[in-house]
Amino acid sequence: MKSVISPLDLSVEEINELMELGSEIKARPEKYSHACDGKILATLFYEPSTRTRLSFEAAMLHLGGKTLGFATADSSSATKGETVADTIKVISKFADICAMRHPKEGAPQVAAANSTIPVINAGDGGHHHPTQTLTDLFTIKSLKGRLDNLVVGFCGDLKFGRTVHSLIRALINYPNVRFIFISPKELRIPDYIRNDWLLRNDIPFEEVTKLEEILPTLDILYMTRVQRERFFNEEDYVRLKDFYILDKKKMDLAREDMLVLHPLPRVNEISVEVDKDPRAVYFEQVEYGMYIRMALILKLLEINVE
Repeated sequence: MKSVISPLDLSVEEINELMELGSEIKARPEKYSHACDGKILATLFYEPSTRTRLSFEAAMLHLGGKTLGFATADSSSATKGETVADTIKVISKFADICAMRHPKEGAPQVAAANSTIPVINAGDGGHHHPTQTLTDLFTIKSLKGRLDNLVVGFCGDLKFGRTVHSLIRALINYPNVRFIFISPKELRIPDYIRNDWLLRNDIPFEEVTKLEEILPTLDILYMTRVQRERFFNEEDYVRLKDFYILDKKKMDLAREDMLVLHPLPRVNEISVEVDKDPRAVYFEQVEYGMYIRMALILKLLEINVE
């Protein structure tokens, strides 16, 4: 039994296998429609979520399984003081696999250490979000045909954005990937990413403040929202939330084959007029996320469909 808490829990080979399986599921969904008959997925979400929770539930339902769980900590025994360790011991008696989101970093790791079923980290604070990383990789690979030889721009909140951190960590495993980080100085990537991941491994990157200057060089633009819930005061949030807005005028500067990704939810950092641009693939990204989660559930439950 294996849990997935961090992108590092999966080797490049395992990620490639998941993407291959995800592609097959997308092409032949009927083949997998009963793969998880009799299996139950528990979704333990101590923090609000729309896409991630429903994506996990849709993935299990499309595989023929069932789901149970809670959508907020307020509707769980956490309000009575129950620990994560005790909760997962109980859930392990009800379900075959679990997806957990928690505001405290490390909580899914605690759950995995006390669980008799596989635990998937669906996001823990500003730490990791491995299935969003798999979604992002799968989207890029499916639409670009490769994960190497790319110039990838990350724009917006690069300090608190766990999706950004996880995707950077995953992409440095592929050759000839160059990063461009676009953010105000207050929201730049953390020092540990810059020093321990990039500089130490001689990964090429640059940090800029203007989006327009580098748009023509990008293969991928990964937009993020400025997250109110990660700020300590409202004043800083209000000052920075509209620092970057991607609109049609900016898109005119980009390559015809550049892709725009976004982990969603979007607030106002991408104008709705961009949605009609074929390079805007953030809603397709959601669909790819469901298929890659289907693949992950099958792998962790060790279910092979012949």
